Order: sequence, then C-alpha cells, then structure tokens
Amino acid sequence: MGIPLPMFYLIGLIVFVAVLFIGFKRPMYEVMTLSFFFIVLISGQLDIMWSSLLYPSTSSLFYAIFAFMVVAVLFDATKVVQRIINLMLSLVGKFRGGAGYVSLLGSTFMASLSGTGPGNVAATGVFTIPTMKKAGYPAPLAATTEMSSSMLGNIVPPSGIVLLTFGILNEVNPGSITLSQWIIAAYGIGLWFFVQRWLTLWGLCKYYKVQPIAKEELPSFKKSFRIGWPALILPALIFVPLFADAQFKDFITARIGADGSEAFSSSVLMFTPAIAGAYAIGIGKKAFFNTTRSHLDRLVEVFKESLPQVVPIGVTIYMAYATSQVFIGMQMEEVVRNWFVSMGMTAPVMIVLLPFFFMILGMVLPGSAQIAILGGAMIGAFGALGGDPVLFALMLPAMTGALEGMTPPLALGLFVAMGIAGSGFKETSKLAIIWILLHVLLSIILLTGFLPIFGL
Repeated sequence: MGIPLPMFYLIGLIVFVAVLFIGFKRPMYEVMTLSFFFIVLISGQLDIMWSSLLYPSTSSLFYAIFAFMVVAVLFDATKVVQRIINLMLSLVGKFRGGAGYVSLLGSTFMASLSGTGPGNVAATGVFTIPTMKKAGYPAPLAATTEMSSSMLGNIVPPSGIVLLTFGILNEVNPGSITLSQWIIAAYGIGLWFFVQRWLTLWGLCKYYKVQPIAKEELPSFKKSFRIGWPALILPALIFVPLFADAQFKDFITARIGADGSEAFSSSVLMFTPAIAGAYAIGIGKKAFFNTTRSHLDRLVEVFKESLPQVVPIGVTIYMAYATSQVFIGMQMEEVVRNWFVSMGMTAPVMIVLLPFFFMILGMVLPGSAQIAILGGAMIGAFGALGGDPVLFALMLPAMTGALEGMTPPLALGLFVAMGIAGSGFKETSKLAIIWILLHVLLSIILLTGFLPIFGL
C-alpha cells in the first residue's frame, strides 16, 4: 500500500509551518491562521471551511482555556504567586538545591494556568533563576531547571493543550471518558512527571554540589506564612470542584441525566477560573488596587494589558482546533490507522518510536499544532493496533507540549531561560538533553501501562 494522499497534505502542512515559523520568523498565532487556510486550499475542502472555522466557538473547552489564561494574569497582578514562592522558599530553601524545588512547584503551577511554557519561563524565570543562581546553582542548571518546570506545566490541567487534546479524543472516540475523569487522569500523568523532575533535580544538585540558601537570605517562615497562607487555597479551588465532579459522576447522572451531567461538567470547568480569579483579587486587593483609580478602571486596565499575552495564545489554540476539524473531514485518523496496519506497525513499536518522533517534531511545531494535525490520526491508529487510545491521548500533551520548548537546537523555552540565566548554548544544551531523555523514557514507560495512573 502506497502513501495515502492525506499524508502528503500533512507533510506539506508541516513544511509550510516550519518555513513560516523558522524561516520567516512569524508568530505562531499568525502561522496557525495561515495554516488553516493553506490546508483547506490544498485539500480542496472549501465546503467545510466555514463549519471548521466556527467549530471551536461552539466548544466550552475553548472558552475555559481562555478563562484560565486570564486568571493567570490576575494571579500575577495580585502578587499571589510571589506569596506562594516566598512561602515555599522559607520551607525548602534550607535544603540542598531548595531554590530549584521552588521553581519546580511555582513554575509548574503558573504554566498550567497560562498554557505557555516559554512564556512562563519569561514570567516566573525572572524571579526563580536569579534566586537559584544566588543559591549556588550553575547558570546552565538554573536555566534548564526553570525550562523543564515551566514546560511541565503544559501537561498539567487546566493547561489549554490538555483540554484541546480531550476535544480531539472526543471526536475520535466519543464518550470514551468524561471531561472530569480526563482532567483527574491528566493530573495523574502530571504527578509522575513531577516526581521524575524532582528526582532529576535532586541528582543534578548532588552532582553539582549545590548548597542550601544562606540562612540570612531566607525569607522568614512566620512572616511568609502569615502573608501567604491564603494563597495556598487557590490550587484547592481549582482542583476540588473538578475532582468532585469526576468522583460523583454517577450520582450526578442519576439525579439530572446524562445530558445534565455533561452540562454540569462544562459549567464546573467554566466557573472554576472565575471563582479562583475572584478569590485572588480578594486576598491580593492591596497589591491589585494599588492606585487611586476606581476598582472597575483597575480591572479594565489589567485585562487590557493582558491582551498581548492572552490573545495570541488563544488565537493559536482556536486555529489549531479549527485545523483539526479539516483533518477530521479528510478522515485522517482512519487513513493513518489503515496505513499503519498495512505496514505491519504494532503498538509496542509505536510506544518506542512516537515519543522520539514528537520530540523531533517539537523542534519546529508547537504542541497544539502537533495535536491538531496528528492527534486524531495517532489516537485512532494506536487503538486499532491494540493499544489504549485514552491512555495514548492522555500522553499526547507530555509528548508534544512538554517537549516543544526544550529540544535543542530550536527550543524557545530553553532560549528564554538561557537569556535570563546568562548561560552558554553548548553547556546548557548538554544539560537540557538529560532532562529531555529522562522525560522521553518516562513517556515510553507510561505508554506501556506499567505504572498506575491516578484517576484512570
């Protein structure tokens, strides 16, 4: 069996994106917008162009993604994240490499909300990287620790790429898992990668003989706790409603029916960022309303200033979702599935090869684009070859979004961290490869189903 025609469309699209993104250095939101019209034209699917373009606007997932990105801006404006970082620093700063663990916790949390690993490196790295260097971290280690922590946030809910992948899975295998169950299982995946990064950081700190932060430079725990304890409730405000929805799914369905239960899950996802944002403003009002302007004017000002940060990511995800609909119209998942089967491809071979394939693809394509272009097809192919399609879908953000900004020589997250740390490309890239290979190894192990995943 020869190469199917849709695969040539796929290759053409990848080349098109790479040329615009790397050759012409166009922003990704612009690239994904042009890519949508490019794939429509070369595939001749003008009849589904408008329906595909409008489809993301009908999905509550897209609105939830946008809401969480806005909440990340509120968290930054209210200085809530800085309170959490100071509190964590007062607790773990006295241990070897403690500043790095603060980066691991704080940057992962913030990146999961903003949905942009490289952007989060810039936002939180200006705090965490100098702190790590002050604590004795070599510049390359400080840079790669922040890079890997921020990119980890891309695979932890409510990151947009996690929600985008659920939408793709639901198109391929409708009803295979509920949204709340999906989110809890994604937290389970994120937990394994968090442990992997924790152990990696512990080993590297020991190798580089990183010492604890000097006692006189540590923030006071008593003062940090007094100021920061209300901020610790924020993760619970996000996690608990989603966890409750997943755990009491049968109870909710029995009371209001399947359609009501689905609507309730969407409502939980929509209201959670609003509640978390309102709470952040409530506990950080002194920092947030720090001018003589009215409260309403201050809110408008913050939202206005957030547009350059939030809108490009929102457009990128929107157009990626729309592009995925064009490939669904081509029945891409069925084409790739049949092609893989005809070549004698097996699930174990896919488990080993695909993490490395996505690692290489991440040099030129962001995770959202990879999932939009290949996600449905790969999920279908993996299921057809005897693998668990839900598990594979859960792992897609880890194989795409987490690696997109890490893999040299084209790694935006790595470059941003290097710039802040002042580290050289060669030595930093060598250290980044350690983080990357251990991430890929864990991806392979998790794809086998050998390790239990909380919530799945």
